Amino acid sequence: MDDLQTLLVLYGAWLVFFNVLLEQAGLPIPAYPLLVVAGALAAQGELSWPLVLLGTTAACVLADSAWYLAGQRYGARLLSTVCRISLSPDSCIRQTQGRYSQVGPRLLLVAKFLPGAGALTTVMAGLTRAPYRVFAGYEIAGTLIWAGSAVLLGAVFHPLVADILQAIDEYGRMGLLFLGTLLGLYIAYRIFQRWRIVKYLRTVPRLSVDELIEWEQAGRKPVLLDVRPAPAQDPLPGALPVDLHARIADLELGPPDTPIVVYCACPNEISAALLAMRLRTAGYADTWALLGGHDAWRAYREAPDSALAAPLTEQP
Repeated sequence: MDDLQTLLVLYGAWLVFFNVLLEQAGLPIPAYPLLVVAGALAAQGELSWPLVLLGTTAACVLADSAWYLAGQRYGARLLSTVCRISLSPDSCIRQTQGRYSQVGPRLLLVAKFLPGAGALTTVMAGLTRAPYRVFAGYEIAGTLIWAGSAVLLGAVFHPLVADILQAIDEYGRMGLLFLGTLLGLYIAYRIFQRWRIVKYLRTVPRLSVDELIEWEQAGRKPVLLDVRPAPAQDPLPGALPVDLHARIADLELGPPDTPIVVYCACPNEISAALLAMRLRTAGYADTWALLGGHDAWRAYREAPDSALAAPLTEQP
């Protein structure tokens, strides 16, 4: 750890800049601990805290502006891609869209404190076409709040930080091995938990968009339930927006033999399958999750030959 302190004293804001830039670009390299250490060194007069905040802000604006512009260009497809590489991809989009729809770009003020929400929030800002000056204002303010809290934390508790660094320096290899083992176990647990949920929900039958169209053409009109966060844009015609955790009795779906198709905008149709499982348990046996969700519907609609099929009709 003496090497780390020496590097910070010598290169200061540059080391912080590249650490933050890599983290905000999406790499699993946490920058907050380094900012705390930088704050402790600043309290000891060995590092300039304005330069630390300047380097952090520059890195965040650079990386997040790239996410913002990518969100404008690639939209929901990029959002899905980012969520697929997270440890909790199945609820990732739903939670991020839900938070952003409530507060808009203001979510950038606290997004960096929320695990996995930083890049997703900037993508949402680009996707919703928030003005860049609004995005940049909240981005800079949120970065200063996030980085400032770390620097302040290190400055206030710099004696404790120094003791921790000394302890890690004395037991460096054992400490790093212990922390690495804990991190590996945590990741393995999350992967196993996700695998178990996906396996369990595979019992929920899936209905493809083509099959849904065939139902419509044959005169079989299912109740369509949209479990995306409100306000959900571009719903399937006639779809009813519902909350994933709504009481089944409050949905007014009709008799138990009513055909129901639930769709979402998340990998593996997890949100749709969760509600479909609840409906089937409640007695609605003819309940299906739409395979591919809203993305599959959009791809079908945008296909060159989609006009050959009859469009979905409005529910009465």
